[in-house]
Amino acid sequence: MDGNITNLPSVSPLAPAFRTLQLKRAATFTSIAGVVFSILFLISFFLLSGVPIDSKTTDQELIEYYRGDSNRISIVALYLIPFAGIAFLWFVVSLRMWISVRATRAADLLFSNIQLAAGIIYLALFFAAAATMSVNAVMADFGDVTVDPVFAREFPQFGSSLFYVFAIRMGAMFVFTTMTIGRQAGVLPRWFITCGYILGIFMLLSATFSRGMILAFPIWTLTLCAIIFYYAHGDPDKLERRISRSPFRTRTSVRRT
Repeated sequence: MDGNITNLPSVSPLAPAFRTLQLKRAATFTSIAGVVFSILFLISFFLLSGVPIDSKTTDQELIEYYRGDSNRISIVALYLIPFAGIAFLWFVVSLRMWISVRATRAADLLFSNIQLAAGIIYLALFFAAAATMSVNAVMADFGDVTVDPVFAREFPQFGSSLFYVFAIRMGAMFVFTTMTIGRQAGVLPRWFITCGYILGIFMLLSATFSRGMILAFPIWTLTLCAIIFYYAHGDPDKLERRISRSPFRTRTSVRRT
């Protein structure tokens, strides 16, 4: 009917302030979880970097490594890695919540689901690779047995293959989808999105087993967390304008013709 207006419940004056508070909380939690994951990941990587995987290492050097104190360092890394994984799981979920609150446009459901799946698969491969690289240390420390040099070479190499070949590529998919969602929803700066795509391509196509490759993903995560924290705790007027343009804001009325 012409000129007929159906009034919907009006928005409370506190709604914008509440959404701002929501955004700050989501950003703070996302940043903390991402930073904790990155720090624990880097510490674990540093502790596991001493595990001998070089084929030139002699049998006696392998046996001595797993008999000495260096073996216990691998055990410490093994216990830190689950906490890094837990932090990453919280980071993935809270990141999705932050995007939904801050988005100026609705995020693509397809990319959102791929992002979640890629994050979970990356985490599973990360756990598998770390456990495989540490299995010799566990056998030597808790089993009180002499490590077989053949297994001492094969398990770390298998763990490295899991991470460099499979986990790194799932990490690339997580980077790709996060950058795409950030671009579509208008929640990330263009320079970071461009750098993220370049990093994702490098992670996806790289065939190197260089240990420096491991650093790419946690450094990207730290940068993302810094951006999220800055956006949430920066200029309040700019933040308010972002929220007011959100498609999730409730409308006060709908006109029918």
